[in-house]
Amino acid sequence: MSKKWINGILTTLVAFVFVGSAVGKFMADAEALKMAESFGLDATTNYALGVLEIVAVLLFILPRTGILGTLLLAAYMGGAIATHLEHGESVLIPCVIQAVLWTVALYRFPELGTRLLKGKP
Repeated sequence: MSKKWINGILTTLVAFVFVGSAVGKFMADAEALKMAESFGLDATTNYALGVLEIVAVLLFILPRTGILGTLLLAAYMGGAIATHLEHGESVLIPCVIQAVLWTVALYRFPELGTRLLKGKP
């Protein structure tokens, strides 16, 4: 399998996770809104987070803006991890998503790994 195919599959996997989450925020049923409210989020803020996710995913998908999208999605997941910690929820799933995001990003953008892991290119 070529690197291009692997990039496409991995990018689609990450995008699927975040788009699914965003769609859940857009079509929030009573139970989803109740969970968001338990985190201190109202329906408007929940919807805004969905928009943010979609924008960040679109930036992640496009090769030219992929690194920016990676950073935005990583920051978003950092917020999710912090929110879960604050409310005594398990951080396992957000941490796994964060790890997968970074693994895919480092595979897709080798220059990102060079910058982060080795310093100056």
